[in-house]
Amino acid sequence: MDGSPHIVSDVMTHTVVAVGRDAPFKDIVGLMGQWKVSALPVLEGEGRVIGVVSEADLLPKEEFRDSDPDRFTQLRRLSDLAKAGALTAGELMSSPAVTVHPDATLAEAARTMAQRRVKRLPVVDEEGMLEGVVSRGDLLKVFLRTDDDIAEEVRREVVVPLFPSLAERIHVKVSDGLVTLTGHIRDTSLVPVAARLVRAVEGVVDVECHLRSRAALAVPE
Repeated sequence: MDGSPHIVSDVMTHTVVAVGRDAPFKDIVGLMGQWKVSALPVLEGEGRVIGVVSEADLLPKEEFRDSDPDRFTQLRRLSDLAKAGALTAGELMSSPAVTVHPDATLAEAARTMAQRRVKRLPVVDEEGMLEGVVSRGDLLKVFLRTDDDIAEEVRREVVVPLFPSLAERIHVKVSDGLVTLTGHIRDTSLVPVAARLVRAVEGVVDVECHLRSRAALAVPE
């Protein structure tokens, strides 16, 4: 499917700012501000990801600054209290890191972010070496595809394979990511299949199928 982003490596950021295990607290805050990111991969050796330090990992230092006894008696995670006194990335980081492989689909990356409640995922190879970072914003880039590009892929990857002898009779219209299929087909049981396949095309916002039955079609499928 040429020209369409389908896997993480298609949209990820290759230039990544990261820190080592011994990076001090203030340096981490400074890098986040400088690069305008909410989390940094923590590396060891020649680039193996061992954890991620995020804004959420840094906040306990401010939250527990006043040492309010009542606050410490609440049901707080021990990790939060430990991070309040942490000084380095190794002490602050969440480990093991939630990562994704470059050949993962965009849907898989999106599900991982949603399930693990993270905004960014380090992209690693089979050995755990950092290759890039994918963010929520990166995943949304697919919706910047042009309507013409989406229409061409829908015709090539959905309409022609599903209705090979009737493809020319089916009209594909795309407006702001909304795909509309119009035409006549023999087997209307394929309408839900067509809708599902169109929705799987990256950049599609929604789909409307106005495919009607024409039993008397002269061209056999």
